Amino acid sequence: MLTIDYYSDILCIWAWIAQRRIEELNEQFSGKIIIRHHYMDIFGDVNNKMTTQWAAKGGYDGFAKHVNAAIENYAHAPVNPDVWRTCKPSTSANAHLFIKAVALTYSAEAANTYAKIVREAFFVHAMDISQQDQLIKILTQQGLEKTPILKTIAQGDAIAALMNDYQTAKQLNLKGSPSYVMNDERQILYGNVGYRVLSANVEELLKQVHHEASWC
Repeated sequence: MLTIDYYSDILCIWAWIAQRRIEELNEQFSGKIIIRHHYMDIFGDVNNKMTTQWAAKGGYDGFAKHVNAAIENYAHAPVNPDVWRTCKPSTSANAHLFIKAVALTYSAEAANTYAKIVREAFFVHAMDISQQDQLIKILTQQGLEKTPILKTIAQGDAIAALMNDYQTAKQLNLKGSPSYVMNDERQILYGNVGYRVLSANVEELLKQVHHEASWC
């Protein structure tokens, strides 16, 4: 069994584009791989990002144009025209926190499903997922009980798990979202990695695990 540690930011357009690739990996290599989802701090402070890194590129409007240019060739990753124009989440951290709380309260599978719905709520429906009331609304729609999840957050367990993700991403020197960490942290792919590249890397690692030692 091959483990892939997948790091992303919930507000990252490249991670939204990669969502279908993750699903395809799970389908193609069912029973052979485990994808563990983790989160990293790319949009922790959105306003600061827009007023510093994107100030000379048009701020929020410039970033919205960047996002729309990114999806031109990806029909499977639609983006609402209001995203980053009228819908401007202040942080991705609240969403990450709730995802971790779902994982701790229910299961990793439930958390992954919740994360997918949260991404879709932002990119497709232009929902401000930095707002806790919106995140709770999605919990309810998914049929998850909010009380134990909010208790997990209140007790500090969810933030501890999230900080572990953030710190590990820094320790691994991950350069961007999404990042795929494989082969006991010896192999890292990041950014807009095509499915064929991902699939080829997974196949090669599975071959090494089951049939041969690495010649290098």
